[in-house]
Amino acid sequence: MKAVVFTLGCKVNSCESASLMTGLKELGFEVSDKLGFAELYIINTCAVTAEAEKKSRQTIARVRRFNPNAKIIVTGCASQKSPQDFLKKEGVTLVTGTNSKDKIIDQLESEGLIIWEEKDYYEKYLPENPDKTRAYIKVQDGCNNFCSYCIIPYLRGRTRSRNPDRVIEEIQRLSPVEAVITGINLSAYNYQGMGLKGLIDRLSEVNCRIRLGSLEVGVITEEFLKSLKGLKDFAPHFHLSLQSGANATLKAMNRRYTREEYLEKCELIKKHFTGCAITTDVIVGYSTETQADFEESLDLCKRVGFADIHCFPYSKREGTVGARLKELPSDVKGARMDAVLAVKKELKENFIKLNLGKASEVIPEDKEDGFTVGYTENYIKVYLDCQTDSKKVKVRLLSPFKDGALAEII
Repeated sequence: MKAVVFTLGCKVNSCESASLMTGLKELGFEVSDKLGFAELYIINTCAVTAEAEKKSRQTIARVRRFNPNAKIIVTGCASQKSPQDFLKKEGVTLVTGTNSKDKIIDQLESEGLIIWEEKDYYEKYLPENPDKTRAYIKVQDGCNNFCSYCIIPYLRGRTRSRNPDRVIEEIQRLSPVEAVITGINLSAYNYQGMGLKGLIDRLSEVNCRIRLGSLEVGVITEEFLKSLKGLKDFAPHFHLSLQSGANATLKAMNRRYTREEYLEKCELIKKHFTGCAITTDVIVGYSTETQADFEESLDLCKRVGFADIHCFPYSKREGTVGARLKELPSDVKGARMDAVLAVKKELKENFIKLNLGKASEVIPEDKEDGFTVGYTENYIKVYLDCQTDSKKVKVRLLSPFKDGALAEII
């Protein structure tokens, strides 16, 4: 019997989907994460934006085209937010929410709506990593920040963290070349008084490259950065969430830091990790954002010199504080998106050029148009015009190419 676990949204969702796939395999299912014919579909949804929620609903129609008689189970943030929207869809037999997704394995024959409420970190199955290249390791769930634009704390619940012993056991079992440590709010990791720095100190035991998921400004300290330097193999790539470079907008977003503090933390990172990549998220056109505020965001992006920017227009999420505000006109948001995308392109190209001629270590991960593709430690996508069976290769970046750089093995 074939099952498909299809994932929308963040890397945390991907971790949870991988765990579901492990459970299904134990039950004897042939499992895939790609859409195709199956008797069972589990759709792991996202609600971070209105567009993500729309795509989550549309996926049901997509899977029914492969098999209109299949059993469909819907889980994740979008179904936690609006369960009835999914229950009424033809073919959907079971709807669950964000917590304890592994319990779905024991409820495959159940119907209707089940929302599990867990106060502690829940794990039963552990993700597999059959290609032994990169593993996403979920160590934390939930968020206590309640940023005014974000629905996720209402859907994922309060922050809870995973036992570091289980984290290390999972990495050692998977034996990836690179482990990406991730969570809904990774910076809030706290297991019985052990914060993220403590977890990093424990990860000095593992023998693979460690990369971190998205971080918040407050976690960046001298002590934290020194702990990262103590890892056997750390990827100097810091995704430091920004959202806005204007103090007025940050305050309206309930972000709890200033542009000055953000810039200070970026300089601290660069002091400890020369040549590192700093990437970020920017929300364009929040309801209170003036043109002057937006210009401040662009200015901050240029001053930091981000290696890349994940930017998206603000969309109102019902149930959040920000939803009470009147949205900016779509043409205003569109014009600002065009401007930030232009800055993103310029900064990304600049960062790649700064790394040309330098030696880097690349983990080959995939094949694209005849090229071997992977990422450097500072997260530049690299294209190699050759084949290699090595799990990690030393390369020299030659020239900008496609969305990254062409490189040669040295």
